[in-house]
Amino acid sequence: MLHPAPVTSRPLHIALGKLLEVVDATATKPSYIVVSFPNTSYRIHLHPQGAIRTELGKRIEGVIQADARRVDKVGSGGRYVEPVFGRPRRVQGSIVAKDDKANTITVHAGVPIVCRLTDARQRADQFEPGDFVSFDVLRGATFTESV
Repeated sequence: MLHPAPVTSRPLHIALGKLLEVVDATATKPSYIVVSFPNTSYRIHLHPQGAIRTELGKRIEGVIQADARRVDKVGSGGRYVEPVFGRPRRVQGSIVAKDDKANTITVHAGVPIVCRLTDARQRADQFEPGDFVSFDVLRGATFTESV
């Protein structure tokens, strides 16, 4: 079911979802949260940065951050985070913002993701809002809850 878009504007880098699960760390794996997003089937696993104050099943707002391998400009395709269930491994979408100083681009892929460029041959100033890009995501995508 499609949900109406919020009437208040949010900064372009803030993701709005629903907290589905909080998984505690084990001896071999760090803790993570599972977040779903309106109008998608996503159940994305993200490592929380700081305490998560939101109750399970409630709306959660925050910033998703990921490290991008080489970012390629592409001419066609859809916006997506792959896989639908689990940690993000591949992202494709349009750039909605960039921060040259932090060397990050914010990509709208059904959900906004702030991506740090890790390929030494690339810089954020080589990209522009509106560019359609695709890239692999390194392990360890995080979620920082908004206050």
